[in-house]
Amino acid sequence: MNKESQVRDQVNYEAIGEEISHELAAKMVKDHHDMHTLDGSYSYFIGKEIVDQVLAQSGCVGIRFFDALNEVGDKTMVYVGIDSNGKSIVNNTTSVNDYGKLAVTPGMLGDAILVKKPLNWFED
Repeated sequence: MNKESQVRDQVNYEAIGEEISHELAAKMVKDHHDMHTLDGSYSYFIGKEIVDQVLAQSGCVGIRFFDALNEVGDKTMVYVGIDSNGKSIVNNTTSVNDYGKLAVTPGMLGDAILVKKPLNWFED
């Protein structure tokens, strides 16, 4: 086992992320806008229902986000659940269905709605 995989194996993926202050969030967004202008800055909207569905998958401990392009070439984001090893849950998973039988289902993937917002998004 190489050093990189040992470090990856020791990560608690469920605990990644932290709350930040409103001031830090505003600074981070402003810094990005200053570097990329509003034309290069976007926000995305994801509803609670799909987030809950992704997180409810067996073994899911978090969500990974990917920059992407939608079917018409507009910038968007694709997200996928991850397991405790940090692996994307995209392969078929086995679970017990409502009738007590084993069922194979694909991992759930989702996309987001792209929203261009003014710099003062955090003041809304």
